[in-house]
Amino acid sequence: MPALLIFSVFTLLPTLYTFFISLFNWNPLNVSQSTFIGFDNYQKLFGASKPSLLSSGLTSLYFTAGMVIGGSAISLAIALLLQRGGKVLAGVRLAVFVPHATPLVATSIVWVWIFNPQFGLANAALHLFGIHSVEWLNSSTWAMPSVLIYSLWHEVGFTVVVFLGGLTLISPELSEAAQLDGANKWQEFRSVTWPQLRPVTLFVIVITTITSLQAFTQFYLMTRGGPVYATTTLSFLLYQEAFVFFHTGYAAALAVVLFAVTALFTLVQLGTSRSSRGAA
Repeated sequence: MPALLIFSVFTLLPTLYTFFISLFNWNPLNVSQSTFIGFDNYQKLFGASKPSLLSSGLTSLYFTAGMVIGGSAISLAIALLLQRGGKVLAGVRLAVFVPHATPLVATSIVWVWIFNPQFGLANAALHLFGIHSVEWLNSSTWAMPSVLIYSLWHEVGFTVVVFLGGLTLISPELSEAAQLDGANKWQEFRSVTWPQLRPVTLFVIVITTITSLQAFTQFYLMTRGGPVYATTTLSFLLYQEAFVFFHTGYAAALAVVLFAVTALFTLVQLGTSRSSRGAA
């Protein structure tokens, strides 16, 4: 009962209240002047506003795909390198995980200076290889890749730990049998390691997708959704509509849509977990 009470007060009731607000032309300064408009806010979501739900959704998809594909591949590669153990690799494990433990606000600001086009470390590294400077956060082409680079740096440590946990569950006898059959490292990974890592990989994909859809802090501090809406994701659009333009009802409708998408991936995760336990 105490857990149910806490869940109701801090999760269920705010969710229902958000849906309630989405049905109104809500005036946050004077609630009594709010007017009921039904599902008009949801119809506006698919209108021609700029940025629209579709364009922001595609931006979120771009970011999410980069985090899921790039993050999963990088994390698995690092985990395979670190699974051997040893004192040196134990220190590397700690170094890989440390960025995930750092505050988003502080490190986002640091990376803004790293991506500074005039005296940032990123362009200084490019100059060493004779490459011209890049307008990282000031370019509509490079802004999203810049945020992706930072986000991968910050989040990969967590997924590396998850993959390392999955690798410890792989039976060493199967790997030894594959080696005795003459399998090389790639064949061993493809036929032995990868099939047993699929449940862990799916968990990483679902969790990364959910966190990527909800990402906000780095976009607010590094790009403010720009330039020219290049990094205006659904989460950032929601913030703008609610707290910059005070379109509270419209923002609530957007929040409901984002909640529905996130809930869908959560259900996928729960279904996957149950399937894995059933197979076990």
